[in-house]
Amino acid sequence: MTMARTIKLYSVPSEPKIQGIREMVKSDAKQVQALLAEYLKQHKVFIEFDVEEVEHWFTPRKDVIYSYVVEKDGKVTDFCSFYNLPSTVIGHPQYNHLKAAYCFYNVANTVPLKDLMNDALIFANREKFDVFNALDIMQNATFLKELKFGIGDGNLHYYFYNFQMPTIKPNEIGIVLL
Repeated sequence: MTMARTIKLYSVPSEPKIQGIREMVKSDAKQVQALLAEYLKQHKVFIEFDVEEVEHWFTPRKDVIYSYVVEKDGKVTDFCSFYNLPSTVIGHPQYNHLKAAYCFYNVANTVPLKDLMNDALIFANREKFDVFNALDIMQNATFLKELKFGIGDGNLHYYFYNFQMPTIKPNEIGIVLL
């Protein structure tokens, strides 16, 4: 496949699709915490974030964390986030770093998760990320293929020190480890 065809195949729109999507602000933390709590309790293993933790982990900070909410009639209904984990490129004459976005936590209540994540890709592209990575945990598998994510070459195993747990399917995991 030519480079021009590859660029066309993987390009994303310049504008988000979802009405009312915007960058999260600190005052959204209470509503985002409620969304996360309700969503994450559907999983067998999850973190219970309090409002202060939501403020800390999800309030946007350039080159660290990017979070967006969908607001309808003054109420936050949906939420998506990703974080920056850059890598050093060794031995390339032109590029010395790779800006990688990693899917963090997402809650889609009133819009399809695929549309929410497509808008996250648009926001990542605007921030000049080179790549967007996502694990197949939670409900992420529902959008990976349709949004043209490639399957990675490794397996992720969560190790919970001193916990005895049965094998848990990826869609039953509600924790993103950093």
